[in-house]
Amino acid sequence: MTKFAAKQRIEKLRTEIDYHRYLYHVLDRIEISDAALDSLKHELEQLETEFPDLVTIDSPTQRVGGAPLPEFTKVQHMVPMLSLNDTFNTEEVKEWETRLVRLLKNNPSPGRRGEGEVSGGYYAEIKMDGFSISLVYRDGILDHAATRGDGQTGEDVTMNVKTVEAIPLRFASSVPHDIALLPEYARLISSALTRAMKGVVEIRGEIVMTTSVFEGLNRLQEKRGEEKFANPRNAAAGSIRQLDPKIAASRKLDFYAFDLVTDLGQKTHEEAHLLARVLGCKVNPLSRYCADLDAVITYYQEIEKQRPKLPYWMDGIVVNVNDIAMFKQLGVAGKAPRGAIAFKYPAEEATTIVEDIQVQVGRTGALTPVAHLKPVHVAGSTVSRATLHNEDEIKRLDVRIGDTVIVQKAGDVIPDIVRVLPNLRTGKEKKFVMPTKCSICGSVVKKQEAKSKKQTDSVASYCTNANCFAQQKERIIHFVSRKAFNIDGLGEKIVEQLLNEGLIRDAADLFELTVGDLLPLERFAEKSAENLVAAIAAARRQPLARFIYGLGIRHVGEETAIDCAQHFKTLQKLEDASSEELEAIRDVGPVVAASIHAWFQDKANQRFIARLLKNGIIIDN
Repeated sequence: MTKFAAKQRIEKLRTEIDYHRYLYHVLDRIEISDAALDSLKHELEQLETEFPDLVTIDSPTQRVGGAPLPEFTKVQHMVPMLSLNDTFNTEEVKEWETRLVRLLKNNPSPGRRGEGEVSGGYYAEIKMDGFSISLVYRDGILDHAATRGDGQTGEDVTMNVKTVEAIPLRFASSVPHDIALLPEYARLISSALTRAMKGVVEIRGEIVMTTSVFEGLNRLQEKRGEEKFANPRNAAAGSIRQLDPKIAASRKLDFYAFDLVTDLGQKTHEEAHLLARVLGCKVNPLSRYCADLDAVITYYQEIEKQRPKLPYWMDGIVVNVNDIAMFKQLGVAGKAPRGAIAFKYPAEEATTIVEDIQVQVGRTGALTPVAHLKPVHVAGSTVSRATLHNEDEIKRLDVRIGDTVIVQKAGDVIPDIVRVLPNLRTGKEKKFVMPTKCSICGSVVKKQEAKSKKQTDSVASYCTNANCFAQQKERIIHFVSRKAFNIDGLGEKIVEQLLNEGLIRDAADLFELTVGDLLPLERFAEKSAENLVAAIAAARRQPLARFIYGLGIRHVGEETAIDCAQHFKTLQKLEDASSEELEAIRDVGPVVAASIHAWFQDKANQRFIARLLKNGIIIDN
């Protein structure tokens, strides 16, 4: 990217990020997910790293949050409440450590050993999806509580915070039993307790709303006809910013301390957690000391497995340089400490750019527009394509080639474009036009009008040539797929190769293939040819439901295939069924029934089934 293009992109990203940050931090509203906003911020940070002279003091990367709400008294923080830089994979975490080592080597601290390495290890903790708060105690009693605000100035929310029972109104007078049994900390604890009861002590932590409370609150909001909260953090923030403390009290908020700002003799971040607990604050029991980066990555992986069962939302871990002196030595870059990072789990949403839109032809002849994307990491994998479903969906989203979009991916589901960010347009974006001829065979394309509002796929455009090569290939790929005949070794490239060589015309031909047919082909040695022929032979016996699903009848998915098999018991009865008899099946409506009936009445399909049975297919009824 040229510097000029980078400057334009940076300016648009800053404007978009500031807009969404203002919605969330100042107005308690959101329009896009946290994951999507994180993705925009990450792109901006990378561009500013590549072009550092384009960084300005008003960039979103140089600030922490929005301005405080005017309804509350403003509070100046004694120590700035900084944000954290995000990392999204192990490579970025390793790059972070490399930068730390370089900084320590180039800026040695007098009298310290181990310069040029992160001695003392790391302290890792869960990054809960909550609301950061500063608690200031005077002579052991809660004096005031303040929000993060802009990092320098927050809002006094003391009365609301006092409703959170997990937050102590005064420091504890006794030490937790398990900590009292640790003799190595006896002197530290005794000294810290004495010092904490005289003077000012600041503890910082996260106010959170548990998943169960959040779901209950949204049920109540829905019952009242009020707008539901988008996530627990938004709900927690809204609760603490209520002028009436009774509302905050009704929300059943929780609190976890994550730092002791005041020096009470602690030398490590781990000791800061221990002392916060000694003083009466709850800390997350899953936090852990990690001797090195490998231990951090192991912790990250272990927490990811536990994530679905945790009682609160979270999106990653926070990794701190454990040694406090070293943490301070590393200093601050912009508005984030160098000695700590947020190591986030793969987001289910991210932002990227549509580089092109191309059309794929499916097994039923449906033309599906597919967005070719600038590769982006979403939900644990790199995504470069996303389905746009049909022409109507493109018009609804108003997605254009060159647009910045939000891509969503959940688990193994094919990615979707869920939103366009039009404010990032440059004017060079191009609208997509659905072709009038099939890009594979050149046949006329027709658009089938919707017969009912429930037919989400009936607005698709179709290639009118039933013998289109693309349709043939997709029908065979569907036939051999895991939920149908489940023939191992028959991937897309092999199917395409067999079609191109004229060895097969449809799936029935697969069962006539011999080792001798395959040996002359590229990619096939004797063993691989034998394995494929054996896999095909093993697939000759199939339950009726899998057989029906493998036929690739329009509107017939796995569940409908199972319902048909259970209702008719045999293939012959299904073939002979009328549309009315098909409609009697559970969850089969007139459109699906008509599609099934028409498929079995088609002479070409009847010949296809006959050839399957002739080639040894056995159907278990």
